[in-house]
Amino acid sequence: MTTEQTKQSPIRVETLERTSILHTIEIEVDASRVRKAFDRAYRDLAKQVRVKGFRPGKAPRSVLEKLYGASVAEQLEHTLVSETLADAIELSGIQPVSEPAISAGKPAPDANFKYTASLEVSPEIELPDLRGLPAIRPEVSVEDAEVDERLEQLRAAHAPLVEEAEGTALARGHVATIDFVGRVAGDLFEGGTGQGVQLEIGGGRFIPGFEDQLAGAQAGDDREVRVTFPETYANAEIAGQEAVFAVHIVDVRKRQVPELDDEFAKDVGDFESLEALRARIRADLESGQERESKETFRTTLMDALLERMDFGVPPGMVDRQLQSQLASAHERLEGQLDHDAIHAQLDRWREQWRPRAERDVREMLALQAVAKAHGIEVADDEIGAKIEELVGRAEGQAARLRELREGEQLREALRHQLRDEKALDFLASAAKIEETTGT
Repeated sequence: MTTEQTKQSPIRVETLERTSILHTIEIEVDASRVRKAFDRAYRDLAKQVRVKGFRPGKAPRSVLEKLYGASVAEQLEHTLVSETLADAIELSGIQPVSEPAISAGKPAPDANFKYTASLEVSPEIELPDLRGLPAIRPEVSVEDAEVDERLEQLRAAHAPLVEEAEGTALARGHVATIDFVGRVAGDLFEGGTGQGVQLEIGGGRFIPGFEDQLAGAQAGDDREVRVTFPETYANAEIAGQEAVFAVHIVDVRKRQVPELDDEFAKDVGDFESLEALRARIRADLESGQERESKETFRTTLMDALLERMDFGVPPGMVDRQLQSQLASAHERLEGQLDHDAIHAQLDRWREQWRPRAERDVREMLALQAVAKAHGIEVADDEIGAKIEELVGRAEGQAARLRELREGEQLREALRHQLRDEKALDFLASAAKIEETTGT
């Protein structure tokens, strides 16, 4: 299909190929527009360059073409594309969801300039029967034993280390302060030496077998420990190899676990009694279970929906989603790792996270189709209420408050988020829900 050329930008657009998620169009720029672009480029060039034998600005165009023709054509390729692409996409009637991929040759004076643009589009999605989608919703129920277990963890975390009597043998649960020097094939290796390191026997912190060989040792003893690094060890140079450690036991300590009473509750937080602490622990565990239950329900409901649907996902949308996730991860890692370590980790995550990014895009497109088919919309006052909720959480952060209230990009993101939540609620209202115990 060929469109009429516009008055402002003499171009013609023709659709060459069309799939469910990719449209390829050819854009042809009229020779008059190309000629004007060349004329302007050479006029500007003449003012900028110095050509031997000619006064500034007086070098003939024929000379400039011989000297700079290739670079001018390359520059104009980019210029003509950037100046006409937006108009061409508008003329095509296509709404791309990612940056177009361009294929173009070098323009020539007095000739039409042609290039192609591949435009990814949202797929046309045919909705299945949405009634009775199976989903699982785990029951939220906190047992007394779970509260007791969390209390014991708190006791251990607040237990000071006290030195054992002279002659006490190291056993499971003891914490030893050790100095060690490790060698592989007689050579020192990175990370194999330490001083004043605290090691809990039975904690599983060191290489399997290391802690077991210290059992029975006393403060002041020296032990030789032989272990084999796992084949999957992070340091590939010593993975799978045997290491010999010379270990000196500096001291032997144990944790002095506090009594479980009202005083303990006051020490660990602003709690008047042990019962108040137990109530907070129970509430926190219930809150965690509720989050897990909602996530399980959402995941199983979306699994059921997507199993009934078949549509392509634009790769560009997946790339954009993945890049957003990696950018957030980069921000979190800054200050924790050096530059090279951060980028090495991001490169690993780039491959690991791609399936998740594709799933996120697939879910977004499916919920968007549900919302469109059933007239689900989000009112401005709903967005405003959500922003005020976020503002309440950002108390005391003036810059963040202004950003939340004024950011148009945030408002649009919230519109999409709330729309998806409404679409999910619509699906849930007709779902076949299985209530289960546990998460």
